[in-house]
Amino acid sequence: MGYNKMKDYTGKLWRDIDDDDKKELLSMAICRDFLTGSPVEDSEGLIEFSETLVTLGKVHSGKLIIDDNSELYNPCIGESGPMSQQELDNMYEDYTDESLEDFEKRVYEFEKSFKKRPHVVLLGAGASVATILNGDKNGKKISAMKGFIKELGLQNVIAGLHLKTSSDNLEDIYMEMYERSDCSGRRVQLEEAIEKYLCEYELPDEPTVYDFLILSLTKKDLIATFNWDPLLVEAFIRCSEITNNLPQMAFLHGNIAVATCEKDMVLGSPYGVCSKCGNMLKKVPLLYPIKNKNYKSNPYITTAWEQLEQYLQTAYRVTIFGYSAPKSDKAAIAMLKNAWGAVEERNLEEIEIIDISPEEDVIQSWDAFIHTHHYSVFSNFFDSSLGKFPRRTCELLFDNTQKNMWMHGNKGFKKGMTFTDINSFLAELIKNENSEADILHDPYV
Repeated sequence: MGYNKMKDYTGKLWRDIDDDDKKELLSMAICRDFLTGSPVEDSEGLIEFSETLVTLGKVHSGKLIIDDNSELYNPCIGESGPMSQQELDNMYEDYTDESLEDFEKRVYEFEKSFKKRPHVVLLGAGASVATILNGDKNGKKISAMKGFIKELGLQNVIAGLHLKTSSDNLEDIYMEMYERSDCSGRRVQLEEAIEKYLCEYELPDEPTVYDFLILSLTKKDLIATFNWDPLLVEAFIRCSEITNNLPQMAFLHGNIAVATCEKDMVLGSPYGVCSKCGNMLKKVPLLYPIKNKNYKSNPYITTAWEQLEQYLQTAYRVTIFGYSAPKSDKAAIAMLKNAWGAVEERNLEEIEIIDISPEEDVIQSWDAFIHTHHYSVFSNFFDSSLGKFPRRTCELLFDNTQKNMWMHGNKGFKKGMTFTDINSFLAELIKNENSEADILHDPYV
């Protein structure tokens, strides 16, 4: 039905609509939740026939039910709507004045612009913990900041220091050692012990969460990590054997597995040489948890933060994985918030959080980044958009929210997949990407 036909129904009661028109209206209708706007399967809600015609009703056992006395109305106009009927009519006239070809081109360009926007993933210690939950290839454990010293067996380094803090969080322990002159020697020993321990990590032979994560994104996307361990780098190297269409990476606090040429800004391994000047690459220093980190102290880290800020400004999806925004990262959070901008202007974007903490605690930590209901919280990677819609997370977001297309959440990565399974699963997706189509195929709708 066209706009004018929908307009004719505005203000009428459901009982006043003839049966044939009711049948046609119901064929294109969907029941949505009053607050979130998400489709509901067995509940009361708002029956949406089009963007300009709705009524109250419910869905039960897959059938839409509307009371005879329910009034049909246009949600775009009236006291609570964003425009008057005259403004809406004028907008419609503008659309009908332009050619169908021009209109379709504008719609196409609008869709393309959103689907080409990046998905930014921000990693904290919890992501590395999830990657080797049962230990690395040699059984070595990894830990979040809480319990870090004990989990890594480094208690002897701080033994006899009589620290004032009773916390087992590395953040609290290191900050006190940093602020006490009598602990400077032991603090250097702790740093050396941590770096030695981190260098020994090896990924298990089977696919890990980091392998799935890297392969769920493409070169337009960015993974920015606060983690020091080499696991993400190791996963990236072996994922590059499957495809070279992989996400960008930024190491915000340095990383044990990366080095750089400060002159040419070439990134590589700590034992590599610059591909431009031939000089040995210089290790990127680790930024330890102190209150006032100097993000300008190293050229690479400065560039990594600038890269993250640029990506965040245009991001369509943002996933925060295992990062709890610790108190020593106030400067980092401030930079992230500045790049994300005013939350009220992020009404089309989606925030996703993967964390094992209670949902209410997680939302409270990231409330300044969330626009109303535009968020989701998951306790594991495979339930997230990255696990369910790999390599098409932004395409799926647009198709679902802007085109009202149903999404299928059972077609993505599965726990227990082998690399052979992953290769087979990704084959058609990568083939489509290699075709360099402006808008990629979305198999999840």
